Amino acid sequence: MKATKSWNINRLFLFIVLFFIVSSTFAQNVISKTDPAKRLEMYQKHTEMVKNSMFKNLPFQFVGPTNISGRMTDVEVVSPKGKNYTIYVAGASGGIWKTENEGITWEPIFEHAMSTAIGDLALDPQNQNILWAGTGEANIFRSSQAGAGIYRSKDAGKTWEHRGLINTNTISRIIVHPENSDIVFVAAGGHEWTNNEDRGIFKTIDGGKTWENILYIDEKTGANDLVMDPSDPDVMYASMWQRIRKKWNDPRNELDYTGSGILKTIDGGETWAEVNSGLPKASYRGRIGIDLCKAKPNVLYAFVDNYQKLNEDGEGEVDSYGRPSSGRIKGATVYRSNNAGESWEQVSQENNYMERMSGTYGWVFSQIRVDPVNEDKIYVMGLYLNVSEDGGKTFYELLGMHMDHHGLWIDMENTDYLVNVNDGGVAISYDGKNFRTFFDNLPLVQFFNVGVDMSEPFYVYGSIQDHGSFKGKVDLSKGRSRISPVEFEYAPGGEGSNHVIDPTNTNIVYSAGFYGSLNRTDLATGIDKSIMPPVPEGVESLRGQWMAPFIISPHNPRIIYHGTQFLHRSMNMGESWEKISPDLTYNVPEKKGDIPYQTIFSISESPFEFGLIYAGTDDGRVWTTKDSGKNWEEINKGLPIGKWVSEMVASQYDKSTVYMTQNGKRDDDMLPYVWKSYDYGKTWVDISKQIPSGPVNVIKEDPFDENILYVGTDYGVYISLDKGESWESLAGNLPTTYVHDLVIHPRDEVMVIGTHGRGVWALDLQPIHKISKLDHDVKCKILAAEDAIVPPGENANFRRFSKDFVFTYYLHKSTSVIVEILDSEGEVLKQLPTTTDKGINIVQWNLNLANDGEEHKFIDPGTYKIRVKGNGFEEISEFKADKMKWD
Repeated sequence: MKATKSWNINRLFLFIVLFFIVSSTFAQNVISKTDPAKRLEMYQKHTEMVKNSMFKNLPFQFVGPTNISGRMTDVEVVSPKGKNYTIYVAGASGGIWKTENEGITWEPIFEHAMSTAIGDLALDPQNQNILWAGTGEANIFRSSQAGAGIYRSKDAGKTWEHRGLINTNTISRIIVHPENSDIVFVAAGGHEWTNNEDRGIFKTIDGGKTWENILYIDEKTGANDLVMDPSDPDVMYASMWQRIRKKWNDPRNELDYTGSGILKTIDGGETWAEVNSGLPKASYRGRIGIDLCKAKPNVLYAFVDNYQKLNEDGEGEVDSYGRPSSGRIKGATVYRSNNAGESWEQVSQENNYMERMSGTYGWVFSQIRVDPVNEDKIYVMGLYLNVSEDGGKTFYELLGMHMDHHGLWIDMENTDYLVNVNDGGVAISYDGKNFRTFFDNLPLVQFFNVGVDMSEPFYVYGSIQDHGSFKGKVDLSKGRSRISPVEFEYAPGGEGSNHVIDPTNTNIVYSAGFYGSLNRTDLATGIDKSIMPPVPEGVESLRGQWMAPFIISPHNPRIIYHGTQFLHRSMNMGESWEKISPDLTYNVPEKKGDIPYQTIFSISESPFEFGLIYAGTDDGRVWTTKDSGKNWEEINKGLPIGKWVSEMVASQYDKSTVYMTQNGKRDDDMLPYVWKSYDYGKTWVDISKQIPSGPVNVIKEDPFDENILYVGTDYGVYISLDKGESWESLAGNLPTTYVHDLVIHPRDEVMVIGTHGRGVWALDLQPIHKISKLDHDVKCKILAAEDAIVPPGENANFRRFSKDFVFTYYLHKSTSVIVEILDSEGEVLKQLPTTTDKGINIVQWNLNLANDGEEHKFIDPGTYKIRVKGNGFEEISEFKADKMKWD
C-alpha cells in the first residue's frame, strides 16, 4: 500500500506540475518531431542560402588536430587487392572518405548532404563503382546524429543522389543483391529518440525509386543487422532490436521488451520466421550482431548484448563513467548455429574477459565478423578488436589501434588482410596481427566544445569524443589567410569537458569532467585540483550534464559559477562554494535514470551588472535572477515546452537584452529555435527566420560589432549583420558539418568553431567587420591586402619559400571587374583573373609576372598597388612584396 500511495502522489505531483506549466505559459507550444518532407525542404533552403551568400568565398581555415582521427562506423574495400587499392570509410559524423592508394592520401567524397552521419556503406558486387551510403549512425551513442535516408553514387563517389528512406534516421546495414543491382535491402533502426514506423527491413527492386518495408514489428523495434547467404541470395537473416533512447536513459532493455531477436527468410524477404532457439529469452536480448561463414554458410554466429543479471543490486559498483550500477549483466555473449539458425548454442565463456568486452555500454557495439573460409575464426568488436580461433570459446585482443570498434573488412583472398574502423579512425593489417593507423590525413575529429585563451599566439581548447581534452595553437604570424593546421597536445579535462581559461592568467584552466565534475589546473606547476561544489544537505546527489556548464564572472576572474540542478557560486576560484538557487529543473522522479538529466545546461551573467544571471536547463526551463540568486523568476512565456536550452547569452551591448537558443534534437525535432528578449526575458522574439534548419547548438554576439550575431547549427554557421533581423549562410568552404560550439577571440578578431566530425576551423572576421561598417551605397571596397614574400630565385622549386599576395574585396552586387597589379608609378604589370560575386571576393597571386606557358618571372621586392575597377568605381590599395629572409 505504501508503494502504491507513493506512486500515486508522484503521479499527482507530476500532473500538477504539467498543469501549472501549461496554464501559466498559455502561449507555449508542444512541438514534436519534424516531418521528413519538411526536413528535405529545410536542406534545400540551406543549400540555396549557401549558394547565394555574400560570404561564400570567405574561407574557413582548418586548424586541426593533425595527429588525431575520429569515430568511424564502416569500411568497404574494392577487390581484388593487388589490382585495386581503393578503400572507403564512413565517418560517424564526418561523411565518407576515400583512398585510392591504401591510405597514403585520403579525400572526402561525401561532405554535403542532409546528414553526414554515416551508418553503413555497401559496394555493388556487380559494379564496384556503385556505392550505397546509409545515413544515421546506428550506434546511438551520446553524440550520434540523425540520418536522412540513403544515397547512391554510380561513379565511385564523385556524385551522389538521394534514394529515399529519409524518415528512418538510422541505417545499420545495406546489402546489394549479387545478381541484380536494382535490388537492395536495408536494415533501418528507426528514430533514436522517438517511436516511428519507418524501421525494420526495407527492399527496393528499382534502385531506390520505391521501397517496401518487408519486415516490420512495431514502432520501437528496428533492424540492427542483416546478412545474406552467398550460396542462395533468397536466404537472409535479420537481427531486430527493440530500443529507444530517453533523455535520462541509455537504450537499455526494459521489462516489457519482447521485440529483439533473429528472423530468417528463405524467399527473399516475402516471409520471415523467428530463429531464436537457444538464445536468451526476448526480455534479455539487447542489440544483436550476426554473421556467417561464406565458405560454410550454415554456420552462423550471433553477438548478443545479454541482459541476464549476474547480480541484482549492484551495490557499490559503478559503470565506466562513475555512475552507480544497477547490477552486473552478462553483457557480451557469443552464440553459434551449425544448422542455418535452427538452433543456437552459447559458445563464449562467462568470465571477466567477456564481461568487460563491451564495457557497460554494449548497445554501442554488437558487431561480429566470421572469417570467410575458416568457420572457427571470428572477430568480435567491443572496446577492443577481439579474435577467437576456436569458435568463440576463447578470445584474445588485437592491439595497436584506438579503442571502441565498429567495423571490419576481411579479404576473401587473403584473410590476414584486415581493415578495421574504430573511434580513432581506420587501421590496416597485412598479417592479421599488426596494424597501421592514419591520423594526419583523416581529420574526422568530434569536438564537443571550444574555448580560447589570451596567449600570443592563442590556444584553442576542446574535448574530443573518446580522446579526452586537447589544445592547439592558432598562429597568425604568417598572415591571417595562412593559419596552418597543427598537432594538438593534451589539455586538462576529460572526454566531455567545457574549458574556461582565466583571462588574466593563461596557466589557470578550469575544466569539467564526466557529468559535471569540476577541476582547476595550474599549467605552470602541473597541480590539478578538484573543486566540485559539495552536495547540499538533504540532497541525494548533484546532477551534472555530460557537458556541464560553468563560467567565469565577467566582473571578477576569481568568481566562478557552476551548474548542476542548482546554480553554485564560488568567490575564490573554487576553494569554497555557495548554492545560490533552488533546483531549477522540473525534478520529475520518473525522469531520473542512467544519465543525469534535469540539469542546468547554460549560464550567462550580464557584463553590466554583477548578479544579473540567466540559466537554462536541459528540460526546457529558463530563469533569471537580478540579485545573485536571492530571487529567481522563470521566463518561459511564449517558448516551446520542454526544449533543451543549448545557449543563453546576456548581451554585452544592452543590459536588458538576452539571447537564447534551444535544441530539439532529443525530440527528433530539427527546427531552428533562436530567441531574443529586450526585457530581461519577460517576452521573447523569434529571430530564427531565414535560418533554414536546426538543431541550433550555440549563439554568440560579436565582441567587435554590436550588430553581428552568429549561430552554430547541425548544418554549419549562420551570421546576422542586423541583430537577428536577417541571416546569411557563413559556409565558405566549410563542409556540411555539426557546429557544436563557436567562440570569437576577443583580441584577434578570429572565430574558432568546434565541429563534431571535422575538427576545429578558424575564420578571419576582419573582412566581415569592415563590410558591416560600409555605407549601403558602396559599390566596391578593398577589405584587406596582405603583404607578400618574393621567392629567392626564379626556379619554381623556390616557390615553397615565398608567400603569395592575397587580397579581399567587396562588391555590393555581382558585376564584372578588372583587377590589376600596378608598380609604384602606377603602370600596369599584370591583370589577374578574379571572381565577380556579390559580397566577398578573394584573389591569390603567386607574384609571377609571366603569362601561362612562359618561364617564371617573379616581381622584385618593393611596394606595389592593387587596383579593382568596374562600372562607376575604382579602388586602389598598396601592399609590400618583401625579400625572403633566411634565418
